[in-house]
Amino acid sequence: MDVIIEKKTWTPARLMLLGALVLVVVAVAALLLTSAGPAKLTIDPDRVTMSTVTRGAFQEFVPVDGLVMPIKTIYLDAPEGGTVQRILVEDGATLTPGQPIIQLANSDLQLEMVNRETAVFDLMNNLHNTHNLLQQNRIQQLNQQAEIENQLREAKRLYELNKNLYELKVIALQEYRQTKNAYDYQLRRKQLSRQALRQDSLAMRQQINQMQQSVNRMQSNLALMRRKLDDLTIKAPAAGRLTSLSAEIGELKTRGQRIGQLDMLTGLKVRATLDQYYISRIFPGQKGEVTVNNKTYELSVKKIYTQVTQGVQVDLEFTGSAPPDLRRGQTVPVRLALSDQTVALRVPKGSFNQKTGGNWIFKLSADGTKAYKTEIRLGRQNPDYYEVLDGLKPGDRVITSSYDGYEKMGELALSAKAQ
Repeated sequence: MDVIIEKKTWTPARLMLLGALVLVVVAVAALLLTSAGPAKLTIDPDRVTMSTVTRGAFQEFVPVDGLVMPIKTIYLDAPEGGTVQRILVEDGATLTPGQPIIQLANSDLQLEMVNRETAVFDLMNNLHNTHNLLQQNRIQQLNQQAEIENQLREAKRLYELNKNLYELKVIALQEYRQTKNAYDYQLRRKQLSRQALRQDSLAMRQQINQMQQSVNRMQSNLALMRRKLDDLTIKAPAAGRLTSLSAEIGELKTRGQRIGQLDMLTGLKVRATLDQYYISRIFPGQKGEVTVNNKTYELSVKKIYTQVTQGVQVDLEFTGSAPPDLRRGQTVPVRLALSDQTVALRVPKGSFNQKTGGNWIFKLSADGTKAYKTEIRLGRQNPDYYEVLDGLKPGDRVITSSYDGYEKMGELALSAKAQ
């Protein structure tokens, strides 16, 4: 009986043929990939910005807008409340020290001043009357003491006379003792009178001193009231220009209310607000510059405000003369230096960095017809340049405009025929 032999689908010959075909396909694909090279794109050179890498002065700085202000401003507040009676100067006037600005009226202060003057007058009258009474009392005591001394001398004379007579047995013991007792009594009266006079003198001095101190206090209070009345005339504390004057005739001003400000004429400063990103890189004495009418003026950071709200505020003062045409409230562009000026390899800033992150750039060939993707390394930057640390050399020409649509390309062909 015959046995049916099944024919094999994958014979050794077929397997060898399939393997050979796979090898051919792989070889062709590898050849194609090897010969293709980087992706290319032809562009119009007028659509891109080409810049030259140079070596030159480089400095980190931040551009900010600065507000021109006087170096020192004195705020004018009402020391006492009152109704505006007279406005003696106009807003913007240049004032001298002590020049009156506004005259206020306050009837309550004036009435209080009259009452205090009356009280001081009454107290001084009382002091005068008390002094007179004490002087009269002292005179009476002195008269009394003189009388006591006279009686003491008479008692002493009789005592000494009777003592001699008693020793001579001329008078009796009783008469002698009477004169002796009278003499001792007058002597004691004199001692008590002196002690009373001394105590009265001390009491009189104390009373007069107390009353004098009261008068002095009242006069000090009166002087204070006079100063308060004088404060109703608001005066310029120093020389300067009056600005922001806020007052109308008949308007009621309360104590401490702002009526204006006095800008000192000693110079101008510029106040700038920086992003808080730079807070650790700002310090007193840092340099800056401002350009006014095509002329550059140097600035220096004078004060850094510690309170950070919407940014870091700094005050800059001119190291030399200020621009003559500069006015308070004017806004000027300030370049604040963040580093010293050095010599570095630099490339002009452009939009290319948004796609490359500073890691590569399109560098033009020597004939300028092609641009190749070149790895670079960038460092510091300012609004004009990037610092180039590696990958380029002076004289290289690069594309610095936007790389939208070019980021996956390895080579750009520059041709005016490109659409």
